[in-house]
Amino acid sequence: MATYDYDLGILGGGAAGLTVAAGGAQFGAKVLLVEKTGRLGGECLHTGCVPSKTLIRTAGVWALARRTPEFGLPALELPEVDLGAVMARVRSVIEAIQEHDSPERFCRLGAEVRFGSARFVDDHTVDLDGRRISARAWVVATGSRPALPPVDGLSDTPHWTNETVFGQTRLPGRLLVLGGGPIGVELAQAFQRLGSRVTVVEFLDQILGPEDPDVAAILRQRLEAEGMEILTATRAVRAEPDGAGVRLTVAPSSGPGEARVLEADALLVATGRRPNVEDLGLEAAGVEVGPRGIPTDARLRTNVRHIYACGDVNGVFPFTHVAGYEASVALSNAILRLPRKADYAKVPWCTYTDPEVASVGLNEKRAREQGVKYRVLEASFADNDRALAEGEAAGKIKVLVSPKGKVLGCQIVGAHAGELIHEWVVAVAGGVRLATLAGAIHVYPTLSEISKRAAGAYFAEKLFSDRTKGVLRFLFQIKGRACTPDSPAPEP
Repeated sequence: MATYDYDLGILGGGAAGLTVAAGGAQFGAKVLLVEKTGRLGGECLHTGCVPSKTLIRTAGVWALARRTPEFGLPALELPEVDLGAVMARVRSVIEAIQEHDSPERFCRLGAEVRFGSARFVDDHTVDLDGRRISARAWVVATGSRPALPPVDGLSDTPHWTNETVFGQTRLPGRLLVLGGGPIGVELAQAFQRLGSRVTVVEFLDQILGPEDPDVAAILRQRLEAEGMEILTATRAVRAEPDGAGVRLTVAPSSGPGEARVLEADALLVATGRRPNVEDLGLEAAGVEVGPRGIPTDARLRTNVRHIYACGDVNGVFPFTHVAGYEASVALSNAILRLPRKADYAKVPWCTYTDPEVASVGLNEKRAREQGVKYRVLEASFADNDRALAEGEAAGKIKVLVSPKGKVLGCQIVGAHAGELIHEWVVAVAGGVRLATLAGAIHVYPTLSEISKRAAGAYFAEKLFSDRTKGVLRFLFQIKGRACTPDSPAPEP
């Protein structure tokens, strides 16, 4: 039997790699984690989830300060924002969280951390800066990076990505955002609220392409009300420097139409991600690579069965929580030898705009694509007492159910949608019946009552139908309506 230096080797110290390393070490395996950048935490901690949500929170506070008259308070005169101070707070949050992702912590758990560039020399061995290291199984979790679209002149034009935007210290007066997906609209709204005049350019007919059009429209209405210009069905043709700023020529995505030139002080590109698969020596290990990354089976195995791929590098879902989930699946197979499989049908996600947009399971787009029969249950934030008290009446919940009432999916656009969606994550993942959700007692007044209202809508039309009323009149001789809108007022 072959002997190896480690039971498990991991390339990449982001969400997936850290999860595998911590779990493997706590199971008693000899684990090596290799990270090339010199710091743990990956894209999520340093240039993704953590800094973006910190920036969004700061911008949200500033936007709320502008709304004081809505709450019966005096209007405030707000000074210009110091973006350097804002980004200093972003860095402080990253540094606080970084302590939880230190090599010392993982050493205490039993996992060794090394920094450097590792490259496979065969399917069990890597070269780490000149030293050969072997492991019985390997996990590739090297993540992804921003992908630049094929726009003429873009590579020669100064631009930001999520990797550079959090290092900026001067707030641009005019900002162009190329891409209307989650990263694009989140950062666009943050800068709009901090004081930039933002224009978003999106190739598709709507922002947040995977979401239902009516859901995306609610968010768009809010963004435009805050002063943002959104150009959908629009493609970028050419980018070029313009003094200290940039010029972007755009045209309709399809069909005839005149080109238009947009000018701004800065350009943020947020048009997708590409997997980090270069310089890993995957060909030496016999690992196949596809256009979206490293393909895997449901057990997260590559075509080389003892090499796994988790997180953004496999091209399935670019979410930190999915990376952690995939890591747990790979760990179960690599260390525990349990044939556990990933199930992506129940993956939730959230776009952290205001209002937030959260989803789990099927929406109408995906249901139609899959030929699934469904009906829609809806409830509005405008009919929720807590939403009115909070001044957050915009938005709604959409629940898709089968003809027999099985929960197929849920979409929420509104305040705290990312928190509210979890009741429906449990419903979808655990097969919770609508009757259970509708019958559960929800605290009043809370936003979560909107979920009870949506679930109850399925039963209301049957429970309060004319047939039910007729049966009750027959059995119990009830008298019927006491008032109708057009009836005369009773005499005093």
